[in-house]
Amino acid sequence: MEFFATTSAPARQRTECAIVGVYDKGVLSDAAAEIDARSGGRLAKLVKKGDLRGKTGDVVTLADLDGGPCERIIAIGLGAKSAFNRKQYRRALNSALTAIGKTNAREAVSYLALDGAKDADTYTLARIAAEVAGNSAYRIPDHKTANKRPKSRLAKFGVAATRSDRSSVERGIEHGRGISAGMSLMRDLANQPGNVCTPSYLANAAKTLSREYRSIKTRVLNEADCRKLKMGSFLSVTEGTEEPARLIVLEYYGAERSKAPVVLVGKGVTFDTGGISLKPPPAMDEMKFDMSGAASVLGTFKAIAELELAINLVGVVPACENMPGSRATKPGDIVKSMSGQTIEVLNTDAEGRLILCDAITYARRFKPDTLIDIATLTGACVMALGSHYCGLFSNDDALSEALQEAGNRSDDRAWPLPLGEEYAEGLKSNFADMANVAGREGGAITAACFLAKFTEGLKWAHLDVAGTAYQSGANKSSTGRPVPLLVDYLINR
Repeated sequence: MEFFATTSAPARQRTECAIVGVYDKGVLSDAAAEIDARSGGRLAKLVKKGDLRGKTGDVVTLADLDGGPCERIIAIGLGAKSAFNRKQYRRALNSALTAIGKTNAREAVSYLALDGAKDADTYTLARIAAEVAGNSAYRIPDHKTANKRPKSRLAKFGVAATRSDRSSVERGIEHGRGISAGMSLMRDLANQPGNVCTPSYLANAAKTLSREYRSIKTRVLNEADCRKLKMGSFLSVTEGTEEPARLIVLEYYGAERSKAPVVLVGKGVTFDTGGISLKPPPAMDEMKFDMSGAASVLGTFKAIAELELAINLVGVVPACENMPGSRATKPGDIVKSMSGQTIEVLNTDAEGRLILCDAITYARRFKPDTLIDIATLTGACVMALGSHYCGLFSNDDALSEALQEAGNRSDDRAWPLPLGEEYAEGLKSNFADMANVAGREGGAITAACFLAKFTEGLKWAHLDVAGTAYQSGANKSSTGRPVPLLVDYLINR
C-alpha cells in the first residue's frame, strides 16, 4: 500500500473516500463540516434527523454525493471530544477501514488526526494510521480451493496534516508503514500450517530477506554445525522428528561496526506436540504458532531494513519441531547445553527454554549491548496476563523500563514480572546442574529463571508472548505482536 501526507484543505482534496469524525451529540469535526458544506450538507441532515449521533462505534457511509471533492464520506462516531484518546482513535480507524473494505474505493484520506487526541502527538497519530491501514489490507495465506478471501482494493492511503506538522506526520507514516510490513511478514509465517512452515521454510524466509535487502546478511547452520558447537540442549528437542533443525543467524549493520549490536533471539518451534510429554489433543493445532518468537524476529528485521534504521542488530533463531518418536528425549534424560551446564529434562513439553538457552549462549559471540529473547514460552503467562499484555522479565531495570515504555507507545504492551532466587529454587536437580521445570506455581517466572542461568554478564530481557502472539477461536490467526514493541524500542534507541 502507498501512503502519503496531505496539507490540502478538506474541501479541496480530491479523494475517492474521505474519513471524517463526528463527536458526541452530532458535533461535526472541522474537517467533516468543511467537506459536508461542499457535499450538499448530507451529514448535517443526518445529525438533525438523529441518524448520526457521534457515539463511539457509529459508522455512516455516504456514496451518492452531490458535487464536492470526494466521491464517498465515511463518518465515524468519536464519542465525547474531551475524552477522545489514541485508543478511540485506533478503534475509529479500524471501523473506517472496515467500512471502506465494503466499497470499491482504491484510495482514501483520513482527517481523524487533525483535531488531535489528548494522549498522542501528530507523529504518533500518523504512525497509528499507517499501521492500521497496512494491517487492514493483510490477508491470511489462503489454502482454500474455493471461496478465496478477496484481496483488499485499497491501494493508497493519505493522512491529513497541517503545514507545520507535515514533517512529523510523514515520519510517523514512514514508521507505521515499516511496522505494518514487519507485522505482515510475521503473520504470514506464523499463519502457515506446520507442514508448510518447517525449520527449513523459516531458514528460506530469512534468506529471502537477504535477497530483498542488501543490508541483511543471513547464515543458516545445520544440525552437524550445531553438534560441533555442542548445542546438546537445542538438539535434544529435535531428536524425535525427521525434520532437520536449523539455527538461523541474521545480521543488520546500520551503524558503525564498532557499535555493539542489539541481539534478538526468537523461539522457532514450528510445531510443538509436547514430545513424549504429549499435549492433550484439543487446540493442539494452535501449536503451529509456537514459532511466533522466530517470526517476530524476522518481521522486526524486515521493518528496520525498510526504515534503514541507524542501528546494529543481530537475530538468532533456533528452529525445530518437537515430536514424539523412538529417539525422542524422555523425561529424566540429561543433556548438556552449549554453556557446559547440564539439564535434567523432567518435561519434554518445556522445550522452548531448551532451545533458547543454547541460542543465548551462541549469541555471546556478537558481544551484544543488549539481548532480548522472544518466545511463546508458557501457558502460565497466559493465565497470569491473558491476551492484553506480554510478560516482561529482565536483569536490568533500565532495559525493562525502556521495553515497557516502547510497549505503551506502540499499544503493544508488556507487563514486568519478577525474577528471584526463591523462584529458581524449584529448578534444582539431584542429577544435573538444573531441571528444565519447577512446580506449577509461577510457571512463567520459573521459566524465565531457567533462561536467566545462561545470561550472566548480559543485559538481558525475556518477552513471553504466549498470550499475545496469536488469537484463538473464530478469528484464529497471528496478531503480529510483538513486532510493534520491538521496532518502537529500536527506533527510540
